[in-house]
Amino acid sequence: MRILFLCIALLTGQLTIASDLSNYLLPAPKALQIPEGQLQATKLTIHLPGTAIQWSKPLLHLLSNFEQTGIQSKLLLTPTLIGQSALSIKIDQQLKPQAYTLTIGEYDIQLTGGSETGVYYGLLTLQQVGRYAVDHGYWPMVSIVDEPDFERRGVMLDISRDKVPTMKTLYGIVDKLASWKINELQLYTEHTFAYKNHQTVWQDASPMTAEQIQVLDAYCRRHYIDLVPNQNSFGHMKRWLIHEEYEHLAELPQPGKTIWGMMSRTSLSPVEPGSLELMQELYAELLPNFTSQYFNIGCDETVELGVGKSKALCQQKGKGRVYLDFVLELKKEVDKYNRTTQFWGDIILHHPELIPELPKDMVALIWGYEADYPFDKNCPKFQQAGLPYYVCPGTSTWNSIIGRNQNAFANLKNAAVNGKQYGAKGFLNTNWGDQGHWQPLSICYPALLYGAALSWSVESNTEIDIAQHVSLQILNDTSGQSGTALVNLGDAYLKMHAPTDNSNIFHQLLKRNSKSIKTDRWLKRINKTNTEATIAFIEQQLAAFQAAPIQCADADIVRQEVTQACALALHACHLALAKLTTTDGHFSSLDAARKAELKQELEALIAQHQTIWRMRNREGGLTDSANKMKAVLKTYR
Repeated sequence: MRILFLCIALLTGQLTIASDLSNYLLPAPKALQIPEGQLQATKLTIHLPGTAIQWSKPLLHLLSNFEQTGIQSKLLLTPTLIGQSALSIKIDQQLKPQAYTLTIGEYDIQLTGGSETGVYYGLLTLQQVGRYAVDHGYWPMVSIVDEPDFERRGVMLDISRDKVPTMKTLYGIVDKLASWKINELQLYTEHTFAYKNHQTVWQDASPMTAEQIQVLDAYCRRHYIDLVPNQNSFGHMKRWLIHEEYEHLAELPQPGKTIWGMMSRTSLSPVEPGSLELMQELYAELLPNFTSQYFNIGCDETVELGVGKSKALCQQKGKGRVYLDFVLELKKEVDKYNRTTQFWGDIILHHPELIPELPKDMVALIWGYEADYPFDKNCPKFQQAGLPYYVCPGTSTWNSIIGRNQNAFANLKNAAVNGKQYGAKGFLNTNWGDQGHWQPLSICYPALLYGAALSWSVESNTEIDIAQHVSLQILNDTSGQSGTALVNLGDAYLKMHAPTDNSNIFHQLLKRNSKSIKTDRWLKRINKTNTEATIAFIEQQLAAFQAAPIQCADADIVRQEVTQACALALHACHLALAKLTTTDGHFSSLDAARKAELKQELEALIAQHQTIWRMRNREGGLTDSANKMKAVLKTYR
């Protein structure tokens, strides 16, 4: 009986260590083993330079000359002393390039990578184990075998609607993504690169300059991240075509009826020779600033195609054929720079018979942002055609103010599961900024983190404690309270029981204020009971967040961002309650005092939005974003 009790105690101890350690490892590795009988620590005394949380970027203080000379030339099979411990590093090419094994034994640490990249990922994991050691007072003996499910694991940040981050903000984002083993970053660009001959387009946008791209590219490379150029080249060209000197390139210079209603000047016309000539010029200036071998030419949502200047050609050849022909012309230009063309796959999916015609050296990006997007049906279409492709879910934070976490998490998991099953080359988590980019960076953290984890290993990361990881990995809060509150705030929209497409009800309450809350197709789902419960829930979670012991370097900014986002969501709820008291559901039916109160509340929020924007982002774009809030304010009169 005593032997059985001891065995149970040992097993319980192993499980406790494994469970505690799992909260520090992100992404969770494929295989983690605690040696049998291990209950406490190794006999190593490991002294880290500084604190674990301040360890180098990327671990350069640990490995002298790592950045300058690389692992193979200086550290291959060479023990590196850390205090009284020995760290042995080697490269074994029988492992896959990004794979590694890490063993923390009784007297030493053994790290083997399939390449220099694999060693780097092993060091990142070692750093996280070091954080565990700092918090628990000992280093656990552990054995880890790990490699990614997706070769390319990326994040795309929208810097065109309307938020262009400062360089400091971009560096901080790269630091976080690198620590989660992300290896691709894209900055979605429409008009926010400072093209020399096109100042009219970007002059108010605080664009990325060639020099800034070069510096960021080098910073990404040091963190084993590939900075992939991204320039939309067909649809989403309104920021260009609204200007008189580019208007002649538009498919619809004047409004025309599309599947999205009346539109104009959003798509280049493929029958205008100047459309291709413009892209030739832009590519020639943009691409030399990047070292990546990839280039995302966009080409999504070309909803005006076939409605205007190309109508006759589309009727003759078919809209899909006209689309594909222009995309292939763009690809020829990309080929001149020895780059691999990436393109959004939504339009070609409407013409699946053309997918087999796509050159096999292109990469399709299959995007879909709802929880039930049919990745299971669309992935095989590219797999069967032998075309490399990515799955591209999203953070679901745009058009939401405080997030749509339940949808985001399901969407990310759906993409990862089906992408892995059907052989996707990559996983690209997209973070868009539609309608003014009102959501702050802090609101996006849970979905960015979960997407990074899934893209590394689906099976071992599906059930991770996202809230706990947000607390530890991002906010430096060992209590877990801040992460829990942030995740819960992203689910507050569910309390309203008023679903909306590609958005949440808080956003729609503001954008649709001119509509009646009692007859509008989405707003009419709102009632007093649910709204009051939602207000109480948001206030409760915000209080918990504000009281949490957050110790990250930007803690003050994070608190202000989350407080502002909650205040804007609460304002939407206050607006709903007010309109529910009227007989017709219109804002105009409110009494003057209530109108004035709501107007004053929103004015204060607009001012605060402008202040907080400047903490992480450039001035350009702020006016456009604030004007979208001011447009709501006009409906309060």
